[in-house]
Amino acid sequence: MIDNNVFHNKKVVFHTLGCKLNFAETSAIGKTMLDEGFVKTHAGEEADVCVINTCSVTDTADRKCRQAISKLHRQHPRATMVVTGCYAQLKPEEVSRIEGVDLVLGANEKFNILEYIRHADASNPKVIFTTKINKIKNFEPSCSRDDRTRYFLKVQDGCDYYCTYCTIPFARGRSRSANVSQTIAKALEAIEVGAKEIVLTGVNIGDFGRQSGESFFDLVQAFDAIQADVRFRISSIEPNLLTDEIIEFVAQSKRIMPHFHIPLQAGTNEVLTLMKRKYNRELFAHKVSKIKSLMPDAFIGVDVIVGVHGETDGLFEDSCSFIDGLDISQLHVFTYSERAGTKMLDLENPTPLPERKKRSDVLHALSDKKWQHFYESQQGKTYPVLWESKKIDDSMVGFTTNYVKVSRPYDKNRINTLEIAKLGTWNADKSALVAKTIN
Repeated sequence: MIDNNVFHNKKVVFHTLGCKLNFAETSAIGKTMLDEGFVKTHAGEEADVCVINTCSVTDTADRKCRQAISKLHRQHPRATMVVTGCYAQLKPEEVSRIEGVDLVLGANEKFNILEYIRHADASNPKVIFTTKINKIKNFEPSCSRDDRTRYFLKVQDGCDYYCTYCTIPFARGRSRSANVSQTIAKALEAIEVGAKEIVLTGVNIGDFGRQSGESFFDLVQAFDAIQADVRFRISSIEPNLLTDEIIEFVAQSKRIMPHFHIPLQAGTNEVLTLMKRKYNRELFAHKVSKIKSLMPDAFIGVDVIVGVHGETDGLFEDSCSFIDGLDISQLHVFTYSERAGTKMLDLENPTPLPERKKRSDVLHALSDKKWQHFYESQQGKTYPVLWESKKIDDSMVGFTTNYVKVSRPYDKNRINTLEIAKLGTWNADKSALVAKTIN
């Protein structure tokens, strides 16, 4: 235990970019720091320490990280600036050259942040601590509460897939996780402090349990067996790891929600092969069909990348046609960005940048069509809704079991409560369906 006096009443500010996994990890880092005497800054206060947890999934993400670091340095010019996360692991020297940065901590070092802050040398402010990614073996479970009522539980980290466009294995290392009992224990901690909904998150969550001889299906079953007034969502899961067994179990579960997020990335087998994905589009279509046959109202979100090397006009058109034929609810569209060290750079026929944007626009329009159709199909139906804390004008919003966003007049007493509601007309201002609660 570190002496509390070292950090007593030191002020800290946290800033997180990127995925929900990053938010869960920042929450764990924050708890460690607050337990040792740090206090969070209030508006207008200057921090003693700034912690920035970064993302590096695209060039745009890198740029946003640099902007965030610079902004925090202007706001807190005398603070010790600590940068960690994927950008810090992938490009530590680049990060260290940003004005204001004092400590750069890699993937293996971020959870020992107190030791590094304690021994920071003011006369040598640009200090980098990173571990070679192939040496990282530890797994740190973490759980965060977002600004609403949802908790994000980190159940897995790292990835062994090495898709040709992706740097995540270089930023987070090999796939690893805790065992089922340790993961459930972390969830129970969140439930004890009031969690009504927990999202299972990670880099490749379907790969859970490899070290312990368990499986993601074992974990899903264990969550379903928890005797508490709580519901669970499965975040992004690879289609080849979303087994029919899991789908069938979710279909009859009262605690695992009928909500799936499945990365497709490309709608042609030719591009999937260029990406070195682990499935073909026929398997993906089977998974969507299987879900809808058992859970017709399930929400299915799908990731797609446009403009990779080798994606011709014809292949893109074929991909669009395939996606249009899928019974899905929404697309998350990403424009391909060249990343140093990835195998995609070795492939011929890069897609021109203007064409990448054009293709992104096409798929965003297709996503809007899918999303509108799904919401229209839910009007008049009745679901339990978990109401969230944010006040929007005179309204509050919540989400149904199948992730339909709904609104109602604001009532503080309903925050973080489940209530049966009938879904009504579209509220454009709130981007939600109006809910009529049923007593």
